[in-house]
Amino acid sequence: MSSSDQYRHQIMNDLAKGDVESLDDTTAASTTQYDNFDDFAQRSTHEERRQLFGRSLHHDNIPANQMEPELQKAIAQIKPNERDDVARSFFKHFKQRGLDDRHLEQQLGLSTHVPGRMSADDVSKLASFAYHNHPDIFREVLAEQPGIIKFLSNPVVAAVLGVAAAKWLGSHHK
Repeated sequence: MSSSDQYRHQIMNDLAKGDVESLDDTTAASTTQYDNFDDFAQRSTHEERRQLFGRSLHHDNIPANQMEPELQKAIAQIKPNERDDVARSFFKHFKQRGLDDRHLEQQLGLSTHVPGRMSADDVSKLASFAYHNHPDIFREVLAEQPGIIKFLSNPVVAAVLGVAAAKWLGSHHK
């Protein structure tokens, strides 16, 4: 069994048992209980989400060939105004790194660099670019715009995020 398979198997076993003790309690708010993901996305702080995704979403854990189709599907399912916000967040962070939106439009083959006019495919290209080349920006945008995550369905993605989210969602059993 490969280490990736062993890792996934262990996560799934931990989830099945409700065991989330492997996570560090780095914030006092870690005892906050949430009813569901939407409740978590609305009531958690940006810092809580940043810490959660920083600990649980690692570029090496999810191969690009699994993440890219998941991102495309997830971004296609979010509301257009949320998709615009996601695009704005990516462009804001890329600009802070000195990456010009017009240059990214050309480099990534986007139909436009204007967030309000971007298609789901355009935003997916931005997300994939961030995932591959700037994973810290990818995690930061997820912390700012957590709505994307609820549409990720790949078992590996769900396992990696699920272990961490279980603590925030209060779904562990004693």
